[in-house]
Amino acid sequence: MVKITGEYQGELHCRLTHGPSGKSIETDAPVDNNGKGEAFSPTDLCAASLASCMVTVMNIAARNRLKLDLKGIRFEVTKEMSADAPRRIARLRTEIWLPVPRSVDPQGILEAAALSCPVHQSLHPSIEQPVVFHWKE
Repeated sequence: MVKITGEYQGELHCRLTHGPSGKSIETDAPVDNNGKGEAFSPTDLCAASLASCMVTVMNIAARNRLKLDLKGIRFEVTKEMSADAPRRIARLRTEIWLPVPRSVDPQGILEAAALSCPVHQSLHPSIEQPVVFHWKE
């Protein structure tokens, strides 16, 4: 179990603290929702969590099952909010650039790992989650 604490700082900013490490981050409401956009919004963190979880789980699978190091793997996630009420994440499009060719993983272990990451599995099924994998040529 991990405890995360937080405190509202005013001006739509929150400071979040990760219990085990003591490290902190701040959030701000986005410009299109009364904020200044000076930091990640809570929904930005959700999007970032999805992509970083996918890449982390891929690297665990690469190390443990394929004896590969995927250092240099890159990702991009695009968050789209709903146009109707209630305000919510409607779509998270993720692209992942792998530093290795597809031939190193003929069984599709890495893509399967990404799609089974805990964040991907935890998001509501109404959120579209297309994923594109770009393998090194």
